[in-house]
Amino acid sequence: MKAAPVAKKVKHEMEMFGDVRIDNYYWLRDDSRSNPEVISYLNEENSYVDSVMEGTKYMEDKLFAEIRGRIKEDDITAPIRKGPYYYYERTLEGREYVQYCRRLIGDNGERAATVHDTMPIGPNYPQEHVILDENVKAKEHDYYRIGAFRVSPNNKLVAYAEDTIGNEIYTVYVIDAESQALVGKPLVGVTSYLEWAGDEALAYVTMDETLRPDKVWLHKLGSDQSGDTCLYQEKDDMFSIDLQLSESKRFLFVASESKTTRFVFYFDVSKQEDALVVLTPRLNGIDTSVSHRGSHFFIKRRSDEIYNSELLVCPIDNTSATTLILSHRESVKIQDIQLFVDNLVVFERENGLPKVTVYGLPAEGQPIESLSGGRAVDFIDPVHSVDPSEAEFSSSILRFSYSSLKTPESVYDYDMNTGVSVLKKIDTVLGGFDKSNYVTERKWATASDGTQVPMSIVYNKVLVKLDGTDPLLLYGYGSYEVCIDPYFKASRLSLLDRGFIYVIAHIRGGGEMGRQWYENGKFLKKMNTFTDFIACAEYLIENKYCAQEKLCINGRSAGGLLMGAVLNMRPDLFKAAVAGVPFVDVVTTMLDATIPLTTSEYEEWGDPRKEEFYHYMKSYSPVDNIKAQNYPNILITAGLHDTRVLYSEPAKFVAKLREMKTDLNTLLFKCEFGAGHSSKSGRFEKLQEDAFIFTFMLKALDMIPPAPKL
Repeated sequence: MKAAPVAKKVKHEMEMFGDVRIDNYYWLRDDSRSNPEVISYLNEENSYVDSVMEGTKYMEDKLFAEIRGRIKEDDITAPIRKGPYYYYERTLEGREYVQYCRRLIGDNGERAATVHDTMPIGPNYPQEHVILDENVKAKEHDYYRIGAFRVSPNNKLVAYAEDTIGNEIYTVYVIDAESQALVGKPLVGVTSYLEWAGDEALAYVTMDETLRPDKVWLHKLGSDQSGDTCLYQEKDDMFSIDLQLSESKRFLFVASESKTTRFVFYFDVSKQEDALVVLTPRLNGIDTSVSHRGSHFFIKRRSDEIYNSELLVCPIDNTSATTLILSHRESVKIQDIQLFVDNLVVFERENGLPKVTVYGLPAEGQPIESLSGGRAVDFIDPVHSVDPSEAEFSSSILRFSYSSLKTPESVYDYDMNTGVSVLKKIDTVLGGFDKSNYVTERKWATASDGTQVPMSIVYNKVLVKLDGTDPLLLYGYGSYEVCIDPYFKASRLSLLDRGFIYVIAHIRGGGEMGRQWYENGKFLKKMNTFTDFIACAEYLIENKYCAQEKLCINGRSAGGLLMGAVLNMRPDLFKAAVAGVPFVDVVTTMLDATIPLTTSEYEEWGDPRKEEFYHYMKSYSPVDNIKAQNYPNILITAGLHDTRVLYSEPAKFVAKLREMKTDLNTLLFKCEFGAGHSSKSGRFEKLQEDAFIFTFMLKALDMIPPAPKL
């Protein structure tokens, strides 16, 4: 086995508020991503990973075959009706990427849809048409991702946004849906925010030099990009642009948003010579989102006092005349809404779990004064995940995706008139999977300040003993108000069926328990995120779900910050840790306004140019708190083209850990040269990553059997 790489040290001093920080590995940060010395060091780290894991490659291969063997490789998604077509995505056996397909509806789509409809297949029915094959497009690239795929309202054209590097800078192509012929020149240097404005124009968003979405444009098909109309430019670097098309397809909504404030303009797609019109004004601390139906706009509004949001309506011709139709509730957060011609669907969260309520609406043109008679959609599992799906605005069918830690993703059509749910598709899991072998639970850990922190748990009831000897993987995130709901992942079965318990810690900083849950895990309360996670780990040990020598932890991005922080605070609690693309150099990054996302993140982490925030952020920033102490086995990953967390952050974290730690445990740093923040792009490539991570944890727990003799 090779010796671990040792990064050279070049002293770099940084002083703020009389505090001097020494960063000997600052030289690793190079925006060009082509510095030969940096690339050489990253290659050394990757070579060391191969050396350390060489003896367990057979296990990784076995896990990969096992994980891939559970997938029905030749499959289609649940078809969705749009006008006269069914649209769906197809995966092919052995292929990494998807095909975007459609079929004509037999009656040309004139008959009203029902929840019992199925897409007819056979020689006597309309045949499949492949609009776009990602496999063909991806052949010439190490990385390939389509960030947006938009069908024009008349179903004749398709606009799609393509990233071939992983840096989330896209090129937009417009093609004829039937012939696949390119229409006009591509739009370059754009984001994946892309919507049709009628059948002959596109709205899209571009970024400034720090990759902040700052301008929204209108592009007429057939014209040159240089002549596009800028509808709005956001000059405040704390704000970014968002773009959405109303369910009715009549309005584009352009929002400018920070972490605490969001205001919205509307654009009537039938009046493209008009300018944007202010719908909700820019008011500090007020966050609004807008939908449209008939003669009304629906506005979801949040403020410091109305922290879980309320819902209002206003006439299109008098937007200041708002009527409250769903009041703020302390225990229920309004997450999102979805509008239909006759119905309003409200996606909420209560007690840490998602819920869905359907309301009927008066006829279009009639006043809307209140909501009544809401019908809740029932779900089976005690802990679960529910997400809205695209649906036809004119229909009475709500489509949603449901899963739990033991229930594969299931697509349902729900009749909003009768309350009948019909399962349209459940992901096939091969290899003898039986959900009845698994148990899901919700448990609560007591945080250091007495707060009850929920955890979602799953395990194989046949294998797990619950006597403290079981291996356990604890996952956490806890930032940006993101909800890490208990969803199904087939690759996870390779751990569960080896006796692992899998746990999600729904810690503060996330949004699982409402807006205040998020507020109590950010700014000068960020430490709650880390102590909540530690409390969950301690609960699991005390209640014999595992022991310290069997406890593994995992988190990505801001969850990687969580990993770094708790490793510094309580390294004795864990046997192994995996941190993916981790945000670990908090102070240095947040002091550099040229780095993408930095200025807009001041409302998440704080502004370290202010002394109080500087010292607080330094108190938990992983790079700044590495100590001369024993650490568990650690795997760190990065993507060379990551624009969210620069590869240099994990590289510096690893270099300083190698310098400071006092143990002989494994420390690996794997940098993917053909990936960005979301790792590799192919579906099997992602499974290979899972197999590698699982192998690392099994090796750390001494759970890998001897290699078979040849």
